[in-house]
Amino acid sequence: MRASRRTARVEYTLPRKAVSARWARRLTTGFLNGSRTPPEAARHVDEANLVVSELVTNATRHGRGRCRLRLSSADGQVTVEVRDEGSRIPKVRPPAADGESGRGVALVQCLARQLKVSAAPGGGKTVCAVLDAA
Repeated sequence: MRASRRTARVEYTLPRKAVSARWARRLTTGFLNGSRTPPEAARHVDEANLVVSELVTNATRHGRGRCRLRLSSADGQVTVEVRDEGSRIPKVRPPAADGESGRGVALVQCLARQLKVSAAPGGGKTVCAVLDAA
């Protein structure tokens, strides 16, 4: 069986508003169901949307400046990158038993094959999650 060499990539800039996570989910669904995206990626829309929602929510809630969402799909994987201009690095912390937040990074870690945070050129950070889409 030969690996797919079909690659699709898009990038969006989102405002620091609560509604950005919803917009990001819609954009992700459209991207993964698009004609340039390998067909296997469309089967993973729900997982990708959860990862996108958590990362964009963190960027808009805890970051600074605009949020940039980059999506790519190739060779059996979907890559989600979210960049903001804040320097605060997301950490996995045990959430309060009765808390309504604090579980996002842990959820992303469970769904992603790889999760990394890196300093962005010119300041800020990029959080990158790689999901299996095969």
